Amino acid sequence: MKRLNISEFHAGQWRQQYEYKSFSPNPINLQWVTDDPVLQELIGEASRCLGELNAYAQLIPDVDFFIAMHVGKEATSSSRIEGTQTNVEEAFLPEEDIFPEKRDDWHEVQNYIQAMNIAIETMETLPLSNRLLCNAHHTLLQGVRGAYKQPGEFRRSQNWIGGASLKDASFIPPHHEELPELMSDLEKFLHNDQIHLSALVRIGIAHYQFETIHPFLDGNGRIGRLLICLDLVSKGLLTKPTLYLSDYFEKNKSHYYDNLTRVRTHNDLNQWLKFFMVGIMESSQNSVQTFKKILRLKEAIDSKLLTFGRRAPLAKTLIKHLYKTPIFHSQQVEVWLSVTSPTANALIKDLQKSELLKEVTGFKRNRLFAFEPYLRIFA
Repeated sequence: MKRLNISEFHAGQWRQQYEYKSFSPNPINLQWVTDDPVLQELIGEASRCLGELNAYAQLIPDVDFFIAMHVGKEATSSSRIEGTQTNVEEAFLPEEDIFPEKRDDWHEVQNYIQAMNIAIETMETLPLSNRLLCNAHHTLLQGVRGAYKQPGEFRRSQNWIGGASLKDASFIPPHHEELPELMSDLEKFLHNDQIHLSALVRIGIAHYQFETIHPFLDGNGRIGRLLICLDLVSKGLLTKPTLYLSDYFEKNKSHYYDNLTRVRTHNDLNQWLKFFMVGIMESSQNSVQTFKKILRLKEAIDSKLLTFGRRAPLAKTLIKHLYKTPIFHSQQVEVWLSVTSPTANALIKDLQKSELLKEVTGFKRNRLFAFEPYLRIFA
Protein backbone atom coordinates (compact mmCIF):
# COMPACT_ATOMS: atom_id res chain seq x y z
CA MET A 1 0.00 0.00 0.00
CA LYS A 2 1.24 3.46 -0.87
CA ARG A 3 2.78 5.37 2.05
CA LEU A 4 2.24 9.11 2.34
CA ASN A 5 3.56 11.61 4.84
CA ILE A 6 0.78 13.95 5.98
CA SER A 7 3.08 16.95 5.44
CA GLU A 8 3.48 15.90 1.77
CA PHE A 9 -0.25 15.47 1.15
CA HIS A 10 -1.63 16.92 -2.08
CA ALA A 11 -5.36 17.56 -1.71
CA GLY A 12 -6.39 17.27 -5.33
CA GLN A 13 -6.76 19.22 -8.54
CA TRP A 14 -9.21 21.48 -10.31
CA ARG A 15 -10.95 19.96 -13.30
CA GLN A 16 -12.53 21.93 -16.09
CA GLN A 17 -16.24 21.26 -16.46
CA TYR A 18 -18.68 23.13 -18.67
CA GLU A 19 -18.13 26.83 -17.84
CA TYR A 20 -16.67 26.11 -14.38
CA LYS A 21 -13.96 24.16 -12.56
CA SER A 22 -14.71 21.60 -9.86
CA PHE A 23 -12.28 20.31 -7.26
CA SER A 24 -11.38 16.64 -7.54
CA PRO A 25 -9.89 15.36 -4.25
CA ASN A 26 -7.19 12.72 -4.26
CA PRO A 27 -7.91 9.31 -2.66
CA ILE A 28 -7.22 8.92 1.07
CA ASN A 29 -7.16 5.13 1.48
CA LEU A 30 -3.40 5.21 2.02
CA GLN A 31 -0.79 4.28 4.60
CA TRP A 32 -0.31 7.63 6.32
CA VAL A 33 2.80 8.78 8.20
CA THR A 34 2.94 11.69 10.66
CA ASP A 35 6.21 13.49 11.37
CA ASP A 36 5.04 16.83 12.78
CA PRO A 37 6.04 16.76 16.49
CA VAL A 38 3.39 19.35 17.45
CA LEU A 39 0.66 17.28 15.79
CA GLN A 40 1.94 14.09 17.42
CA GLU A 41 1.83 15.75 20.84
CA LEU A 42 -1.72 16.98 20.22
CA ILE A 43 -2.81 13.49 19.09
CA GLY A 44 -1.50 12.04 22.34
CA GLU A 45 -3.23 14.70 24.45
CA ALA A 46 -6.52 14.36 22.54
CA SER A 47 -6.41 10.56 22.93
CA ARG A 48 -5.83 10.95 26.68
CA CYS A 49 -8.73 13.40 27.09
CA LEU A 50 -11.05 11.19 25.07
CA GLY A 51 -10.03 8.16 27.12
CA GLU A 52 -10.80 10.03 30.35
CA LEU A 53 -14.26 10.95 29.04
CA ASN A 54 -14.99 7.38 27.99
CA ALA A 55 -13.88 6.00 31.36
CA TYR A 56 -15.83 8.64 33.26
CA ALA A 57 -19.01 8.02 31.27
CA GLN A 58 -18.83 4.31 32.02
CA LEU A 59 -18.77 5.00 35.77
CA ILE A 60 -21.99 7.05 35.69
CA PRO A 61 -25.12 5.13 36.75
CA ASP A 62 -27.95 5.33 34.20
CA VAL A 63 -25.77 7.30 31.76
CA ASP A 64 -28.29 6.67 28.96
CA PHE A 65 -30.75 8.99 30.73
CA PHE A 66 -28.37 11.91 30.23
CA ILE A 67 -27.33 11.23 26.64
CA ALA A 68 -30.64 12.57 25.26
CA MET A 69 -29.61 16.10 26.31
CA HIS A 70 -26.17 15.68 24.76
CA VAL A 71 -27.78 14.66 21.47
CA GLY A 72 -30.21 17.58 21.71
CA LYS A 73 -27.38 20.06 22.24
CA GLU A 74 -25.40 18.57 19.36
CA ALA A 75 -28.43 18.81 17.09
CA THR A 76 -29.01 22.49 17.88
CA SER A 77 -25.30 23.40 17.57
CA SER A 78 -24.79 21.52 14.30
CA SER A 79 -27.99 22.97 12.84
CA ARG A 80 -27.08 26.50 13.98
CA ILE A 81 -23.88 26.28 11.93
CA GLU A 82 -26.21 25.92 8.93
CA GLY A 83 -28.29 28.93 9.97
CA THR A 84 -31.17 27.59 12.10
CA GLN A 85 -32.18 29.54 15.20
CA THR A 86 -33.51 26.81 17.51
CA ASN A 87 -31.87 26.72 20.96
CA VAL A 88 -31.46 23.71 23.21
CA GLU A 89 -34.50 24.56 25.35
CA GLU A 90 -36.74 24.88 22.29
CA ALA A 91 -35.48 21.56 20.97
CA PHE A 92 -37.35 19.83 23.81
CA LEU A 93 -40.60 21.76 23.46
CA PRO A 94 -43.66 20.09 21.90
CA GLU A 95 -44.33 21.28 18.35
CA GLU A 96 -47.55 23.05 19.33
CA ASP A 97 -45.57 25.27 21.71
CA ILE A 98 -43.12 26.44 19.02
CA PHE A 99 -43.88 29.77 17.33
CA PRO A 100 -45.06 29.11 13.73
CA GLU A 101 -42.17 31.13 12.25
CA LYS A 102 -39.65 28.87 14.07
CA ARG A 103 -41.20 25.49 13.31
CA ASP A 104 -39.13 24.86 10.18
CA ASP A 105 -35.93 25.23 12.21
CA TRP A 106 -37.41 23.11 15.02
CA HIS A 107 -38.26 20.31 12.58
CA GLU A 108 -34.69 20.30 11.23
CA VAL A 109 -33.31 19.89 14.76
CA GLN A 110 -35.80 17.08 15.50
CA ASN A 111 -34.75 15.31 12.31
CA TYR A 112 -31.10 15.56 13.33
CA ILE A 113 -31.88 14.07 16.75
CA GLN A 114 -33.79 11.23 15.09
CA ALA A 115 -31.04 10.66 12.50
CA MET A 116 -28.42 10.43 15.27
CA ASN A 117 -30.45 8.05 17.41
CA ILE A 118 -31.37 5.77 14.50
CA ALA A 119 -27.77 5.69 13.23
CA ILE A 120 -26.37 4.78 16.68
CA GLU A 121 -28.95 2.02 17.03
CA THR A 122 -28.40 0.77 13.48
CA MET A 123 -24.64 0.40 14.04
CA GLU A 124 -25.40 -2.55 16.28
CA THR A 125 -26.23 -4.53 13.12
CA LEU A 126 -24.88 -2.41 10.25
CA PRO A 127 -21.30 -1.08 10.15
CA LEU A 128 -20.55 2.58 9.57
CA SER A 129 -20.88 2.78 5.81
CA ASN A 130 -22.19 4.79 2.87
CA ARG A 131 -25.48 2.96 3.27
CA LEU A 132 -25.77 4.03 6.91
CA LEU A 133 -24.91 7.66 6.03
CA CYS A 134 -27.52 7.66 3.26
CA ASN A 135 -30.13 6.33 5.70
CA ALA A 136 -29.24 9.11 8.15
CA HIS A 137 -29.46 11.67 5.36
CA HIS A 138 -32.91 10.39 4.39
CA THR A 139 -34.10 10.95 7.98
CA LEU A 140 -32.42 14.37 8.15
CA LEU A 141 -34.30 15.82 5.17
CA GLN A 142 -37.77 14.37 5.75
CA GLY A 143 -40.45 17.07 5.55
CA VAL A 144 -38.06 20.04 5.87
CA ARG A 145 -36.25 22.47 3.60
CA GLY A 146 -34.25 20.33 1.24
CA ALA A 147 -36.82 17.50 1.23
CA TYR A 148 -36.83 17.65 -2.59
CA LYS A 149 -33.03 17.33 -2.80
CA GLN A 150 -32.72 13.55 -3.16
CA PRO A 151 -32.90 12.56 0.53
CA GLY A 152 -30.91 9.40 1.16
CA GLU A 153 -29.16 9.50 -2.22
CA PHE A 154 -25.82 10.77 -3.44
CA ARG A 155 -26.30 13.73 -5.73
CA ARG A 156 -26.75 13.30 -9.47
CA SER A 157 -25.90 16.89 -10.33
CA GLN A 158 -23.29 19.50 -9.47
CA ASN A 159 -23.57 21.43 -6.21
CA TRP A 160 -21.54 24.32 -4.82
CA ILE A 161 -20.72 26.16 -1.58
CA GLY A 162 -21.20 29.91 -1.18
CA GLY A 163 -22.45 32.25 -3.86
CA ALA A 164 -25.74 32.31 -5.73
CA SER A 165 -24.59 30.10 -8.60
CA LEU A 166 -21.66 28.15 -9.99
CA LYS A 167 -20.31 31.39 -11.45
CA ASP A 168 -19.69 33.04 -8.07
CA ALA A 169 -19.34 29.97 -5.83
CA SER A 170 -16.59 30.01 -3.19
CA PHE A 171 -16.02 26.26 -3.64
CA ILE A 172 -17.25 23.70 -6.17
CA PRO A 173 -16.97 20.04 -5.02
CA PRO A 174 -16.18 17.18 -7.42
CA HIS A 175 -18.44 16.41 -10.36
CA HIS A 176 -21.19 13.95 -9.46
CA GLU A 177 -19.76 11.31 -11.83
CA GLU A 178 -16.73 11.03 -9.51
CA LEU A 179 -18.81 10.28 -6.40
CA PRO A 180 -19.05 6.46 -6.58
CA GLU A 181 -15.26 6.08 -6.66
CA LEU A 182 -14.58 8.80 -4.08
CA MET A 183 -17.18 7.57 -1.58
CA SER A 184 -16.01 3.99 -2.04
CA ASP A 185 -12.45 5.14 -1.25
CA LEU A 186 -13.70 6.95 1.86
CA GLU A 187 -15.61 3.90 3.09
CA LYS A 188 -12.58 1.64 2.57
CA PHE A 189 -10.39 4.14 4.43
CA LEU A 190 -12.73 4.04 7.45
CA HIS A 191 -12.39 0.26 7.77
CA ASN A 192 -8.94 -0.58 6.36
CA ASP A 193 -7.21 -2.48 9.17
CA GLN A 194 -3.97 -2.50 7.20
CA ILE A 195 -3.59 1.24 7.83
CA HIS A 196 -1.57 1.81 11.00
CA LEU A 197 -2.70 5.27 12.04
CA SER A 198 -4.14 6.95 15.11
CA ALA A 199 -7.92 6.50 15.03
CA LEU A 200 -8.38 10.21 15.76
CA VAL A 201 -6.23 11.17 12.77
CA ARG A 202 -8.24 8.81 10.60
CA ILE A 203 -11.50 10.38 11.78
CA GLY A 204 -10.15 13.90 11.18
CA ILE A 205 -9.05 13.03 7.65
CA ALA A 206 -12.39 11.34 6.95
CA HIS A 207 -14.34 14.42 8.04
CA TYR A 208 -12.24 16.67 5.82
CA GLN A 209 -12.64 14.33 2.84
CA PHE A 210 -16.41 13.99 3.33
CA GLU A 211 -16.88 17.76 3.45
CA THR A 212 -14.71 18.16 0.35
CA ILE A 213 -16.63 15.52 -1.60
CA HIS A 214 -19.97 17.04 -0.46
CA PRO A 215 -21.84 13.95 -1.71
CA PHE A 216 -25.39 15.19 -1.05
CA LEU A 217 -27.32 18.11 -2.50
CA ASP A 218 -28.12 19.35 1.01
CA GLY A 219 -27.25 18.47 4.61
CA ASN A 220 -23.56 17.68 4.02
CA GLY A 221 -22.33 19.71 7.00
CA ARG A 222 -24.67 18.03 9.45
CA ILE A 223 -24.00 14.51 8.13
CA GLY A 224 -20.26 15.20 8.11
CA ARG A 225 -20.33 16.23 11.75
CA LEU A 226 -22.56 13.29 12.60
CA LEU A 227 -19.91 11.07 10.98
CA ILE A 228 -17.39 12.11 13.66
CA CYS A 229 -19.46 10.81 16.56
CA LEU A 230 -20.50 7.67 14.68
CA ASP A 231 -16.87 6.90 13.86
CA LEU A 232 -15.78 7.38 17.49
CA VAL A 233 -18.41 4.85 18.58
CA SER A 234 -17.71 2.52 15.65
CA LYS A 235 -13.99 2.36 16.48
CA GLY A 236 -14.69 1.71 20.16
CA LEU A 237 -13.12 4.98 21.31
CA LEU A 238 -16.46 5.75 22.95
CA THR A 239 -18.79 3.13 24.38
CA LYS A 240 -21.60 5.71 24.42
CA PRO A 241 -22.17 8.71 22.11
CA THR A 242 -20.97 11.30 24.64
CA LEU A 243 -18.67 13.53 22.52
CA TYR A 244 -19.86 16.05 19.94
CA LEU A 245 -17.73 18.68 18.21
CA SER A 246 -20.44 20.92 16.73
CA ASP A 247 -20.38 23.26 19.75
CA TYR A 248 -16.61 23.68 19.26
CA PHE A 249 -17.02 24.16 15.50
CA GLU A 250 -19.80 26.71 16.03
CA LYS A 251 -17.76 28.74 18.52
CA ASN A 252 -14.79 28.65 16.10
CA LYS A 253 -16.85 28.77 12.91
CA SER A 254 -14.51 30.90 10.82
CA HIS A 255 -11.47 28.82 11.84
CA TYR A 256 -13.43 25.63 11.10
CA TYR A 257 -14.14 26.66 7.53
CA ASP A 258 -10.75 28.33 7.02
CA ASN A 259 -8.85 25.21 8.08
CA LEU A 260 -10.92 22.95 5.82
CA THR A 261 -10.37 25.38 2.95
CA ARG A 262 -6.65 25.64 3.65
CA VAL A 263 -6.22 21.91 3.02
CA ARG A 264 -7.56 22.40 -0.53
CA THR A 265 -5.70 25.62 -1.26
CA HIS A 266 -2.37 24.96 0.51
CA ASN A 267 -2.39 21.15 0.96
CA ASP A 268 -2.07 21.89 4.69
CA LEU A 269 -3.64 18.80 6.24
CA ASN A 270 -1.45 19.20 9.34
CA GLN A 271 -3.14 22.48 10.33
CA TRP A 272 -6.62 21.03 9.95
CA LEU A 273 -5.66 18.00 12.08
CA LYS A 274 -4.18 20.26 14.80
CA PHE A 275 -7.44 22.23 14.93
CA PHE A 276 -9.39 18.96 15.02
CA MET A 277 -7.28 17.53 17.88
CA VAL A 278 -7.76 20.68 19.94
CA GLY A 279 -11.49 20.26 19.33
CA ILE A 280 -11.36 16.68 20.63
CA MET A 281 -9.46 17.84 23.72
CA GLU A 282 -11.74 20.77 24.55
CA SER A 283 -14.95 18.90 23.81
CA SER A 284 -13.86 15.90 25.90
CA GLN A 285 -12.95 18.13 28.84
CA ASN A 286 -16.24 20.04 28.54
CA SER A 287 -18.20 16.78 28.44
CA VAL A 288 -16.48 15.53 31.59
CA GLN A 289 -17.30 18.81 33.34
CA THR A 290 -20.91 18.52 32.16
CA PHE A 291 -21.18 15.01 33.60
CA LYS A 292 -19.67 16.21 36.89
CA LYS A 293 -22.29 18.97 37.09
CA ILE A 294 -25.03 16.44 36.35
CA LEU A 295 -23.81 14.13 39.11
CA ARG A 296 -23.64 17.02 41.61
CA LEU A 297 -27.18 18.00 40.63
CA LYS A 298 -28.36 14.40 40.92
CA GLU A 299 -26.89 14.12 44.42
CA ALA A 300 -28.57 17.39 45.46
CA ILE A 301 -31.90 16.22 44.04
CA ASP A 302 -31.67 12.84 45.78
CA SER A 303 -31.17 14.67 49.07
CA LYS A 304 -34.20 16.89 48.46
CA LEU A 305 -36.37 13.92 47.54
CA LEU A 306 -35.74 12.39 50.99
CA THR A 307 -38.02 15.11 52.36
CA PHE A 308 -40.92 14.12 50.07
CA GLY A 309 -42.16 11.36 52.34
CA ARG A 310 -44.54 8.95 50.63
CA ARG A 311 -44.26 10.88 47.36
CA ALA A 312 -40.49 10.31 47.17
CA PRO A 313 -40.64 7.14 44.95
CA LEU A 314 -42.96 8.87 42.45
CA ALA A 315 -40.79 11.99 42.45
CA LYS A 316 -37.67 9.92 41.80
CA THR A 317 -39.34 8.18 38.86
CA LEU A 318 -40.48 11.52 37.45
CA ILE A 319 -36.99 12.99 37.68
CA LYS A 320 -35.66 10.07 35.61
CA HIS A 321 -38.13 10.98 32.85
CA LEU A 322 -37.08 14.62 33.06
CA TYR A 323 -33.47 13.80 32.26
CA LYS A 324 -34.75 12.78 28.82
CA THR A 325 -37.66 15.23 28.53
CA PRO A 326 -36.77 18.33 30.56
CA ILE A 327 -39.74 20.42 29.33
CA PHE A 328 -43.20 18.89 29.70
CA HIS A 329 -46.95 19.27 30.26
CA SER A 330 -48.58 18.04 33.45
CA GLN A 331 -50.58 15.54 31.38
CA GLN A 332 -47.33 13.81 30.47
CA VAL A 333 -46.66 13.18 34.15
CA GLU A 334 -50.01 11.41 34.44
CA VAL A 335 -49.00 9.07 31.60
CA TRP A 336 -45.42 8.52 32.75
CA LEU A 337 -46.40 7.67 36.31
CA SER A 338 -49.89 6.22 35.69
CA VAL A 339 -51.38 8.65 38.24
CA THR A 340 -54.41 10.92 38.42
CA SER A 341 -54.33 14.60 37.54
CA PRO A 342 -54.48 15.75 41.20
CA THR A 343 -51.56 13.50 42.12
CA ALA A 344 -49.50 14.74 39.16
CA ASN A 345 -50.22 18.39 39.96
CA ALA A 346 -49.40 17.90 43.65
CA LEU A 347 -46.07 16.31 42.72
CA ILE A 348 -45.27 19.14 40.32
CA LYS A 349 -46.02 21.70 43.05
CA ASP A 350 -43.68 19.90 45.42
CA LEU A 351 -40.90 20.01 42.84
CA GLN A 352 -41.58 23.70 42.18
CA LYS A 353 -41.26 24.47 45.88
CA SER A 354 -37.93 22.63 45.86
CA GLU A 355 -36.83 24.88 42.94
CA LEU A 356 -36.40 21.89 40.64
CA LEU A 357 -39.20 22.88 38.26
CA LYS A 358 -40.25 26.22 36.83
CA GLU A 359 -43.48 27.05 35.00
CA VAL A 360 -42.43 28.72 31.73
CA THR A 361 -45.68 29.86 30.03
CA GLY A 362 -47.42 32.00 32.64
CA PHE A 363 -50.72 30.40 31.59
CA LYS A 364 -53.36 28.95 33.88
CA ARG A 365 -54.11 26.15 31.42
CA ASN A 366 -51.85 24.09 29.15
CA ARG A 367 -48.89 25.06 31.26
CA LEU A 368 -45.36 23.94 30.51
CA PHE A 369 -42.81 23.11 33.17
CA ALA A 370 -39.03 23.10 32.80
CA PHE A 371 -36.46 21.06 34.70
CA GLU A 372 -34.51 24.30 34.95
CA PRO A 373 -31.35 23.39 36.93
CA TYR A 374 -30.72 20.56 34.46
CA LEU A 375 -31.34 22.74 31.40
CA ARG A 376 -28.95 25.37 32.74
CA ILE A 377 -26.10 22.87 32.53
CA PHE A 378 -26.55 22.62 28.75
CA ALA A 379 -27.84 26.09 27.83
